Amino acid sequence: MVTRQRKDKNEPANFLRVLTYHRVANIDPASPLSPQLISATVAGFARQMAFVSQHYNVVSMEQVLAAVTEGKRLPRKAVIITFDDGYYDLKTNAFPVLRHFNLPATIFVPTAYPGNPEMAFWWDRLYEAVMFGKRQEYSGPAGNFQLTDADTRFSAVRQLQNYVKTFSHETAMNFINEISDEMGIKRTKRKTVMDWDELRKMAKNNITLAAHTQTHPLLNRISLDDVRKEAVGSREDLRREIGEVLPVFSYPNGNHNDDIVKVLGEENFQLGFTCLDGHSNLNTIDPLRLCRTDITRKTSPLLFRLRLMRLFTYIDKWRHR
Repeated sequence: MVTRQRKDKNEPANFLRVLTYHRVANIDPASPLSPQLISATVAGFARQMAFVSQHYNVVSMEQVLAAVTEGKRLPRKAVIITFDDGYYDLKTNAFPVLRHFNLPATIFVPTAYPGNPEMAFWWDRLYEAVMFGKRQEYSGPAGNFQLTDADTRFSAVRQLQNYVKTFSHETAMNFINEISDEMGIKRTKRKTVMDWDELRKMAKNNITLAAHTQTHPLLNRISLDDVRKEAVGSREDLRREIGEVLPVFSYPNGNHNDDIVKVLGEENFQLGFTCLDGHSNLNTIDPLRLCRTDITRKTSPLLFRLRLMRLFTYIDKWRHR
């Protein structure tokens, strides 16, 4: 896209802001999908994109990759827009806004999910089991929970989510299956992510698709051999379905360590996106540990503007330390 030249003489060259979204949707109490993954309402997302299109230079993933691998310069006040997980509401709610403002974006795809509506992300399955389950109490290794109303159920969801993240991936998935069965929730085919045809259409309309593992495990909860299989498998799935794919990766939940980063480097990934708060100077940062700014429904218009400012990134890191 054509960039606008913004004056900011104090900003270093190749200074990058990465906005991270998951879902763009309005709250629906009847939905079995976790509202915690809603990054912005439809109207809120439109306001945010209007602001960045007017005051910043939104760049593509190809431009960021060229800045790292070829030494090309990004425009001043560079921003890249990213989405994790490929939820279906991106097609219906986010994509029309991006097209309206002619903004490029990147979707990180966990490639086992498109075309498999019987699969659902574990946090959505946990949310459905606790919020819509038949029982009014639950007892297990994580504790005893009274599920008498929406507030007590949602509190239980949050506590159980943290509990699940302490497990190995296999143990965590077994726990999700057990609690779903115990709460009387049966798996149904429900479309929560875009299918491959929809993703291919996205790829032809200014959207970059990139690897986000196949089954979305927390990478520090699986073996390094499985890390390699998940990362490479995701890239190969994308290559099979859409053709050429960039050597770019997003760590599920941001979880990574030195060994995981080393595996990605060995497999020729060039960019890796974490969930570490802040912006990235591409001249000095490890390109496999890029920072991001995670947008949530608590991100007010004022906070959104502040979090894009270079000075505020230090405050942001302190807030989320």
